[in-house]
Amino acid sequence: MSTNVQLNSSTAKCTNTMSGSLMLIEALKQEKVEVIFGYPGGAVLPIYDSLYDSGMNHVLTRHEQGGIHAAEGYARISGKPGVVIATSGPGATNLVTGLTDAMIDSLPLVVFTGQVASSVIGSDAFQEADILGITTPITKHNYQVREVSELPRIIKEAFHIATTGRPGPVLIDIPKDIAIFEGEFSYDMPVNLPGYQPTSEPNYLQIRKLVEAVSRAKKPVILAGAGVLHANGSEELIKYVEQQQIPVANTLLGLGGFPADHSLFLGMAGMHGTYTANMALYDCDLLISIGARFDDRVTGNLEHFAKKAIVAHIDIDPAEIGKNVPTQIPIVGDAKLVLEQLIKQDGKQGDNKEWNEQLANNKQEYPLVYNESDTELKPQNILELIHKWTKGEAIVTTDVGQHQMWAAQYYNFNNPNKWVTSGGLGTMGFGLPAAIGAQLADRESTVVAILGDGGFQMTLQELSVIHELNLPIKVVILNNGALGMVRQWQELFYEERYSHSKFVSQPDFVKLSEAYGIKSARIEKSDEGWEEKLKEAITSNEPVLLDIHVCKNENVYPMVASGKGLHEMVGVKL
Repeated sequence: MSTNVQLNSSTAKCTNTMSGSLMLIEALKQEKVEVIFGYPGGAVLPIYDSLYDSGMNHVLTRHEQGGIHAAEGYARISGKPGVVIATSGPGATNLVTGLTDAMIDSLPLVVFTGQVASSVIGSDAFQEADILGITTPITKHNYQVREVSELPRIIKEAFHIATTGRPGPVLIDIPKDIAIFEGEFSYDMPVNLPGYQPTSEPNYLQIRKLVEAVSRAKKPVILAGAGVLHANGSEELIKYVEQQQIPVANTLLGLGGFPADHSLFLGMAGMHGTYTANMALYDCDLLISIGARFDDRVTGNLEHFAKKAIVAHIDIDPAEIGKNVPTQIPIVGDAKLVLEQLIKQDGKQGDNKEWNEQLANNKQEYPLVYNESDTELKPQNILELIHKWTKGEAIVTTDVGQHQMWAAQYYNFNNPNKWVTSGGLGTMGFGLPAAIGAQLADRESTVVAILGDGGFQMTLQELSVIHELNLPIKVVILNNGALGMVRQWQELFYEERYSHSKFVSQPDFVKLSEAYGIKSARIEKSDEGWEEKLKEAITSNEPVLLDIHVCKNENVYPMVASGKGLHEMVGVKL
């Protein structure tokens, strides 16, 4: 890099000496950052002043939580790190939910928080919060910049850490004076982190162990998680599956990593997984987990999970292997690279023809089903229609709850990077801002935000951003007048004692949407032509909000109750 740095700021000089805030802007340009999500405040005013003439694309969300969820949606679809700026104190603490969500779901973020001036740190100054202490358990790494000369190195390291190994969020806390002070800017330095050396290439001997285990297996199954998607390994997974004829179940976050219409696809596994997928995990003699961390929602009671199986666990994060499930064949590495090695080995296929026939029969005998109604709209039917009219090619984002599970069950994903949801943390309010980030990451795709009436009201102010940027997002509220999943659990496990899970009053979502300048409609079963109204909205090329009143007492099935094994599903249509 030349010692003369040309900046877009009208006040910048052609020199490598610049303020910390200008260093930040220049570093983001070097990292080819396309969009920043943020919310200004006192401690980041120098940074925002430098943004003014920078030419960078900044999205002003209406809440910091909306900003970080939008960055998550952007990261999930683009594969690039989402970038967030927030001020000190409450601005920073409002990011905590999103940081935790990104950490557990392995989404790359680089988050910049303002901080009070260095001279008053620790004095309980106005809008001071110990954001390093707060976020240490919920970030992959965090920094506080104490010398302006260190800022370029720290930013470069942050992007490297966020995007390599198991992706995750990195936070950089910048005191206000550091953003103002000047120093020498250079971005040519190599990243030197001796204590951080993630393993990508798998061990050959472990690959051979798995190849041999496959050749002996009569009931093998693959559990494919989001690690396949993060590694861009979907094509390799298909090739390996077809080479070895091993059936596949997906985790919630792994959906789309293997085509739903493939003959060897068993469906989603876990608490609300299909009968076929769950019974395959229960009965298998070889379980190959690829990029999945054996979350409790996937395994059910561990006393009953894959007890007849040799377990092979492929993961980029060695800390996940053996953490929850005893593992006989551990393989640390990037999922795509591991699959490439397995394909290259072209090992002997096991004698699992009878197993595959049994699973195919299970798919026919025990499909996902629901009861039709003459008087109420069924949410499952709404998802099927949306799938039909988007040809299964939309990017779907969700909040958390019943609607999330119905979307996972009934919007069959045949392509990777079309599914954006909160998995490990289960964050209500995620879906709407995540849709904004997803649409900014992929301007050409249709984005449909499937929301519950509860979650929608947590971040609904981001409708303003959709209107401001004229993003053609379809906001679909499956309105059952309740916190649906809470209500379902209270019905099944708390003797129908519906303690504060049903809304006594709701705003008029149609009027609310129109107040934000977004076209809206209410849809009910009694409406003449409701199906055509739904189709027209979903296939339009403008932002639309639909308030769809669905059956209030519909439950998500199948279901594995807490403490039960995957074979103890209820609600399976026999």
